[in-house]
Amino acid sequence: MIRTLTAAAVAALVSTAAFADGHSEMNAMVMTNDQSVANGIVSAKKVMAPANGWLVVHRTDGAMKPGPVVGHAPLRKGQNFDVAAILTEPVTSGEMLMLMVHSEDGGFQTGIFEYTLGSSQDGPIKPGGQLVMQVITAR
Repeated sequence: MIRTLTAAAVAALVSTAAFADGHSEMNAMVMTNDQSVANGIVSAKKVMAPANGWLVVHRTDGAMKPGPVVGHAPLRKGQNFDVAAILTEPVTSGEMLMLMVHSEDGGFQTGIFEYTLGSSQDGPIKPGGQLVMQVITAR
């Protein structure tokens, strides 16, 4: 008996197989939408991390350069769902935020977020020289 898979089932299998094959940084991603920050939290619906690390919330603007860090949350290697980063500074409606995947590499302490702009501790991952991030607008 031959079974036919739906396109969605095939895509899920291919995605899972690609991720299982080495957890390369090429599979890293952040998926989220514009959202309210009234509760002091920014959430990502899904984050794929090639290793344990951090979801980091940077301020940004129309230039799309990462600015100061205003929040972070730990990530496990693999798929992470509904990742909530507590904001450490006030963010107002209309501000742009960049949610970015950072590594746990180069720091002095495992499990402690040590990054500041320009440092090498717990810095952003850059597969193919590109940041893994998504920009949203706070509501």
